Amino acid sequence: MRTIIKKSGNQGKNESRISGSPRSQSPDWERTCPQNSVSTSLAILLASVLSAHAQLALPSGPASPQPAASPAPELAPIAPPVYIFPYPPWMVATVAVVALLIVAAIVWAVVRHIKNRPQSPPPTPRELALAALERLRNRIERIESYPFSIEVSDVLRGYVQGEFRVRATQQTSPEFFAAASASPRFSEADKALLAAFLEKADLIKFARVAAGSADSEQLLEEARRFVEGGAA
Repeated sequence: MRTIIKKSGNQGKNESRISGSPRSQSPDWERTCPQNSVSTSLAILLASVLSAHAQLALPSGPASPQPAASPAPELAPIAPPVYIFPYPPWMVATVAVVALLIVAAIVWAVVRHIKNRPQSPPPTPRELALAALERLRNRIERIESYPFSIEVSDVLRGYVQGEFRVRATQQTSPEFFAAASASPRFSEADKALLAAFLEKADLIKFARVAAGSADSEQLLEEARRFVEGGAA
């Protein structure tokens, strides 16, 4: 009898301890879910994660060969630039024809202007003879009397032949004087001046008389007077 009561007292103490333990104060879900079941669930979850990681890390079968990468296609070389003429052929032909016509018109106008331009009259035989005698005057000190007389005579004969149409250059002095005397275009003064000139020139050319620069100057002056006064 005494023993039973003690058990009952211990049981009451145990119940009071259990009822006063922290578990008795936890929420309802902790009292309904045992602690060992939560640990088991966590262990199962961890194992499944490790298994999935191992399956991902280890290949399931022999590795299939990867296809070889195809070589990149070679690029074609860059083509040179192509020049495209911006104008049509008919326009080019038209411009060329117009340009040729313009050039031809300019050339024709220039040629016509040159042909129609008033020409300066050529020098007369008298002007040519006076210019030649003036050139001889500048050489009178540097040339001997004999060649000087020949050049002066040639100038005078050329003047008479060009001005009066007398063949003076192909005649002797007597023939030349006879032809000039027979021409009505020579006055008596011209005939006398021509006779004096031819006589003096023949003495120097053929007789080779002694002559100096003064004789050459006199012969030149007679030729000049005949040319200036021998008008038609």
